[in-house]
Amino acid sequence: MKRLIQRGLMFGNLIEVSSSVLVERYNRALKHLTGKTTDLTDFHIDISGYSPEVGEALNDHLYLNQGGCNRQFILLTTEQKTAPLLGAKFSTSRDILKAFITENEPQLFALTARDAVAGELVNSVYSVTQPARLFDIRKVVVEADTTEGTIRDADKLGQMVDRFKQDDDAWFDDVLIADMITLAKRTGDVTRNPVRLRHMEFAQDNFWTAHFGGLYVFRGVEHPAAISRADKATLGDLPIKYLFDFNDRNRIAKFFEYNGLVESIVMSRGIDASAILRQKMDFIVVDAAQDAGVDLTGATRRDIRGLARAHADQLPEEFHGLQKLVNWAENDGPWPRITSDHPAYFYTLRAADTADRDLVNMLLAELAPKDVRQLFICHKEAFYAAYAGWSDTKKSYVADFLEREYQADKVGARAALFGHDAPMQDVRQDDLIAQVGPWGAVRG
Repeated sequence: MKRLIQRGLMFGNLIEVSSSVLVERYNRALKHLTGKTTDLTDFHIDISGYSPEVGEALNDHLYLNQGGCNRQFILLTTEQKTAPLLGAKFSTSRDILKAFITENEPQLFALTARDAVAGELVNSVYSVTQPARLFDIRKVVVEADTTEGTIRDADKLGQMVDRFKQDDDAWFDDVLIADMITLAKRTGDVTRNPVRLRHMEFAQDNFWTAHFGGLYVFRGVEHPAAISRADKATLGDLPIKYLFDFNDRNRIAKFFEYNGLVESIVMSRGIDASAILRQKMDFIVVDAAQDAGVDLTGATRRDIRGLARAHADQLPEEFHGLQKLVNWAENDGPWPRITSDHPAYFYTLRAADTADRDLVNMLLAELAPKDVRQLFICHKEAFYAAYAGWSDTKKSYVADFLEREYQADKVGARAALFGHDAPMQDVRQDDLIAQVGPWGAVRG
């Protein structure tokens, strides 16, 4: 993984913790949450306060996420909202943390100027030892306070102030006044500067979890289903009507279609569909070259396409399916009938413009894993797992490509691949598409 780290493709955008003051605050929060501390004097943290260096030193990379269910967090600065979330067990966790920091930024800025804020993403489930337990998760509530209990004390002081104002005898209550003065020294004037964090809870209808080999749960759609990366038979009975695994290509395609979750790349407006498909073809060639033991060191796009021409008859069906689609789009060639049975099918799709587009693109990345760019952008955990098993020459090629083509303009790349404009109205083959769908009839 060293080449990924060196290129900023792994552990990128982490927040450095090097001052003795911040290290001391981090240790105080760490002790508060876990009973542990670290002897490290500098390290890096993600949006949740997790540090890979601290995890290595403690020999416990789940020190803030025991059981992988209720993520704990340590905030030293509001700048953590720009950092990634490492080792995510649920796809929603980073968005929840980012929303919490953003919505409470002024208050958190004031609190972290004096102390660390420690907290937890709390749901009704404390253990997910059985797959069915995942379906008991309905919402996540964010709980947080400083290590000194500033929020708790501020609430208590606010209640005392209300009592002091309302009780006619409060002026003579020396104990109440003394307690108010003591708390005010820690919290400041809560009447002028109230120290409160907005209560935030988030519905958990649609999400991915790393548990049980990887599972996508879609409960908040018209036709709910769960989709497992592992054999669905290993999950037992689940409280959802439909359960698919990655072998159920036709049924997953129907699920996407019935819920309006995907759109074809070539029918999407505002993107260079041919360029996107050609890049996917290049990645498929790279994968085939790895299997054939071809050295890709320093290979350019021209070299990759040269390999494709020289070994076209040895390339997989994914390549030939996309080639036919490009020929249709660029050269007015015959319409290719690519059904969900075809290995290229999921490579031809992207998420439609819905609230679940990131989750859908994440699932599509796993269904079309040879597109390493989409896998890296949409599903970091799956990318790193796949990367570990590649040949050295493919690792080098992919790392160089991502540094050159993606790191230079992340926002632009994401917009070009996944951004949405109005759907195309003047598409060729309209009558055919109306009859059988853009990829032909989807068979069950």
